[in-house]
Amino acid sequence: MASNRVQGGIQQLLTAEQEAQHIVNAAKSAKMARLKQAKEEAEREITEYRAQIEREFQRKVAESSGDSGANVKRLEHETGAKIHHLKTEASRISQDVVVMLLKHVTTVKN
Repeated sequence: MASNRVQGGIQQLLTAEQEAQHIVNAAKSAKMARLKQAKEEAEREITEYRAQIEREFQRKVAESSGDSGANVKRLEHETGAKIHHLKTEASRISQDVVVMLLKHVTTVKN
């Protein structure tokens, strides 16, 4: 009788150990599944973020290249206006400069 009780106790322990092992394995599987899901979610968020940053970059490139043409035209216009102003000023004072130079060259100093 005592051996039957011991055998029954050992059998209960073995059954309990197997059940515990099943629970641990199930928990590991659930944890691995959750980790896999979290990794997939993170990869999806990274992909979306990269796409958003790329769109913003392309938009800025498009905006700045559009401005580039406008800037070139504006700079050409400003440069032309400055050249015209300098030529006008040079022609206005060139006679005075020639007279001043001739005066200095022809003046005799003792």
